[in-house]
Order: sequence, then structure tokens, then C-alpha cells
Amino acid sequence: MKKNLVLLGPPGAGKGTQAKMLVEKYAIPQISTGDILRKAVAAGTELGKEAKKFMDAGGLVPDDVVIGLVRERLKESDCKDGYILDGFPRTVNQAKSLDDILTKMGDGLTHVVSIEVDEDDLLTRLTGRRTCRECSAMYHITFEAPKKSGVCDKCGGELYQRDDDKEETIKSRLKVYKQQTEPLITYYRGTGLLKTVPGTGGIKDIFSSITKVLE
Repeated sequence: MKKNLVLLGPPGAGKGTQAKMLVEKYAIPQISTGDILRKAVAAGTELGKEAKKFMDAGGLVPDDVVIGLVRERLKESDCKDGYILDGFPRTVNQAKSLDDILTKMGDGLTHVVSIEVDEDDLLTRLTGRRTCRECSAMYHITFEAPKKSGVCDKCGGELYQRDDDKEETIKSRLKVYKQQTEPLITYYRGTGLLKTVPGTGGIKDIFSSITKVLE
């Protein structure tokens, strides 16, 4: 059975990891708007040139350009058995445009999966990350602590907390996610497509919950 899937989940919910495992299991592509934009800009397509103007000016690429790029990507041959949309749609307007595109293609979404994680858990996960200044190895003060606090096991380099792993940054990213995505969850619940899975426990447990929903 074809799997046209939208994967939702807040920063730190492990969407990227789960998407990679789904790609392997179902042999369908993961489609991220960031990747499509970079590819279109590098290829110099009409939409790529349009997107580049906004990116060079430090602005957001407008919906109609992003949607045009997604439409072109969904027509490619590797999407014939399905795909995983990651990071798109971000808003209800984008979701409605996606519905229109798929209807015109004689297609539609089959599943929308939201990985749900409590905000306190997300903060523990994300603020606990530490990176080695020398070799960029990653640690976690709770789940994957180095043998000696603040020192990399591999090269002895200093471990530090990246700016985007600091509590204030994460709280603001979660706030944006809530503002943009909670309406999306309501929208997809209304279409009957939405399934929620708990994003706690081991990576394999979460994957098992997602595949159960998809089967």
C-alpha cells in the first residue's frame, strides 16, 4: 500500500532519526523543503532563481515558491510508491495548498503522524547536549555522559553547549512550533488523517509505534 506521509513533531522529538528509518523500511524518499530549496538553487531552475532572491536578502521564501518546488519534487519517479514530507507543511495555508496539488495529481496523503513529547522532556533532551570543540563528538549529560565531566572521551577536547542548545533558544523554537503547528494538528485531526504516537522511550520503541500506525 502506498504511503504518502506527513511527519510532525517539535524540535528534539527525533523526527529526523525516525524519517531515516522509515526511508529504509519502506524504500520511499524523505522530502525536506530545505533540501529541495538548496537543490533548486544549485540547479538554477526558474523556481530556484526565485527562491535565491529571497534567501540572499535573508528573507523567508514565500509560500507559492515553496509549494511550487514541492509540487515539482512530488512528480519525480522515486515518489511513485510514496514519500515522507518532513518540515512541510508548516502552516494550515500550506496544508490546504498541498491538498490542492495532490488532488490535481489524482493523489492524496495517506497518513499524518505527530510525534508527541512533553515540553519538559524536550528541554532535558536538548539542553543536555554537549559538543566537543576539537572533534565535534556529541554527548548528553543525562543520556550519554562523557567519562570525565566537560572532557571528550575521544580526543580530550573541551565540551561546550552550542547556542542553539541553550534553554532560551529552545524555548523560543518550541513557542514558534506551537504557534505554527498546533493549528496544523487541529486541521489534520479534522480530516481524519492524524495519528499521534508518544515520542518517549527508545528510538526502536517509537519506530515500532509509527510503523503500527502506518500498517
